[in-house]
Amino acid sequence: MSPERGRAGWRDDRAWQAGILIGSALGAAATLVGRHMERRAREGLVDWATVERLAIGRLESAPGALPASELAAVEAEYAAAMDRIVPALSAALATQLPGVVERSGVVDRAGWVRANTASFASLIGKLEHDLLDQVVPPGGGIPVAAMALANRWITTRQLGVLLGFMGQRVLGQYDLALLSAEAAPGRLLFVEENIRQTARALGVPIGPFRTWIALHETTHAFEFEAHPWLRPYLAARLERQLTLFGRDVRQMGREAIRGLGRALRGEGTGSGEHWIERLMTDEQRSLFRETQAVMSLLEGFSDYVMDEVGASLVPGVESIRAKFDERRTRRTPFERAMLRLTGMDLKIDQYKKGELFVRAIAAARGPASLPRLWDGPESLPREGEIEHPERWIARVLDGAEAATTP
Repeated sequence: MSPERGRAGWRDDRAWQAGILIGSALGAAATLVGRHMERRAREGLVDWATVERLAIGRLESAPGALPASELAAVEAEYAAAMDRIVPALSAALATQLPGVVERSGVVDRAGWVRANTASFASLIGKLEHDLLDQVVPPGGGIPVAAMALANRWITTRQLGVLLGFMGQRVLGQYDLALLSAEAAPGRLLFVEENIRQTARALGVPIGPFRTWIALHETTHAFEFEAHPWLRPYLAARLERQLTLFGRDVRQMGREAIRGLGRALRGEGTGSGEHWIERLMTDEQRSLFRETQAVMSLLEGFSDYVMDEVGASLVPGVESIRAKFDERRTRRTPFERAMLRLTGMDLKIDQYKKGELFVRAIAAARGPASLPRLWDGPESLPREGEIEHPERWIARVLDGAEAATTP
């Protein structure tokens, strides 16, 4: 063999060895990167700290921001309102409500965001492990981990926008963590910045408006705290719903994207079925509609009480109610789209249907019949009864079970 060929072969061998070493190093590096990305992807479906930061950031430019000293100063106004509300409500509903005043507080928009971010994180945490096993299976590699990280980035920002949007509109809230490990009582939160802005926009006096909102939220406290069976009843259905959704999150994600597109285009709005229902199996849809009936009762009963009890507590309650109802119907195209995309339009529908249901019962059998609504799970309205209160009357008040058949 010539010296030249020997030297060329030596160079080829060295190049081959170098290629193997470089390839091995790159492979090891890719494995390390993949494991690191997988660990990061399995940290959670949502970056909740970023959700909170983004939502609060969107609220910084909202009008009517108040300093902490102003929020603290107005606590006495709500305490005085609650001192009048609780006895009147207890007398009207024949139920004592101890502790509600002590568990109420005035918050700014950012405080509301923090409270609800914590609630959402706790809720998602109940099924996050199973979902992560689907989204980021062990050993899935860089592409799977990268997709999961991208989804987390998108979901985090979507939730930030949602909470930022809602944070400018929520007036009060009975904050109850249905799936919390301990059955802690709920808290009443009053978002003073939004309450002042809304009262100004409606042209109503702030004092009576505060009392009116406090009455609504205190009625929600009555609904849950005076009937201990209600919280576990709703919690069981919510947990089952979340479990069913978690069985195949990947397929649900594809269907959700299609559903969001149809909702944005306004397709199917006259079908009587919400776009969220189209993502569900038959069992999920049944649970969803059953829960919606209960939520309609909760909201409708509270609206009914706001009028009946509010007549003696809130000066000008008829005017406040009329202006507020008109405000509910006036939405910008952006607001309507956001409400439908988030499912908040269902809550508005609950107010209307639920109040008509409660008023129909009171008109047919008298207000004394309304406590039967809270006897227990069997007395709750079933699917179709909210729209047809005579079916509930026949089944519960008259004991005619067959009358519930559609």
